[in-house]
Amino acid sequence: MASSKNTRIEPLYAAIAVCLERHVDAGQRLVAALSGGLDSVVLLHCLSVVAVPGQLSALHVHHGLSRNADTWAEFCRSLCEDWGIPLSVERVEVERGSFDGLEGAARRARRHAFDCAHGHWVVLAHHRDDQAETLLFNLLRGTGLRGAAAMREANGRLLRPLLTISRGEIERYARTHGLRWIDDESNADTSFSRNHLRHEVLAGLNRRFPGSSANLAAASHRFAEAQSLLDELALLDLGSNAAEFPLNLTVLLPLAEPRARNVLRYLLQQRHIGIPSEQRLREALRQINHAAQDRHPAVVFGGFRLLRRGGWIYVEPAQGA
Repeated sequence: MASSKNTRIEPLYAAIAVCLERHVDAGQRLVAALSGGLDSVVLLHCLSVVAVPGQLSALHVHHGLSRNADTWAEFCRSLCEDWGIPLSVERVEVERGSFDGLEGAARRARRHAFDCAHGHWVVLAHHRDDQAETLLFNLLRGTGLRGAAAMREANGRLLRPLLTISRGEIERYARTHGLRWIDDESNADTSFSRNHLRHEVLAGLNRRFPGSSANLAAASHRFAEAQSLLDELALLDLGSNAAEFPLNLTVLLPLAEPRARNVLRYLLQQRHIGIPSEQRLREALRQINHAAQDRHPAVVFGGFRLLRRGGWIYVEPAQGA
């Protein structure tokens, strides 16, 4: 829901206005995630133009990982005070020695802060180059189609209105409007996987193949459409059965193996349970379909296990999880 201000001159305003019209209802509030970096400062400035007065606030997540963390929080306070935008600063604890590294632990801490934010939508500054980076990152981790779809414009309470906007357009906007921002020194550290992709891999691809980031981001959109069709197929195959566990085995038995896997994959995703590999999912389906009636086959997926008991398929926490 955009304001009546003219958004046709600036591409960023237009992209944000279209996104808000698609997803935000009248009276719903927006919380802009503000790190203090270039992207989030530009997003907040654009939202201050496009959003309805009184609709917008900001949230700064204080990780405490950098010696400059307090300075960044103070910068965000000063910026929001200058622009007349309410700000909340949320301090989080980032798990050290996490199974998915410091990057993954910080993302989880941020996501928890976003989940607790007081607003209808949390608006993030991810842009087209971030989308290309996420696609590559997920593909290299061996993701399936859902991971190849990368980031969605709307996902739960998260909204990403800049996914069609390039980093270059964001930089030009900041220069044109004389904006100030801070630089996180960790963004240049290529020991972090995403930074390596950004500075070493994607930069090289764009030099050798101009337009690589735009083409990769467009591909992720097509993957997202394909995943939506597979989700619809899963619901058709479920028929009148509830899209949840426990699932009656008779739903899977008549299906071709790829369609049965698609149903299981969909139901696991609904429970936010990650699948380590397609091979693991194939093995789970094989055991569930072919084990003797008096057996109770179980396959572990992270902190959960998928098992058959009495003609039904269950998901429950793995022992010790």
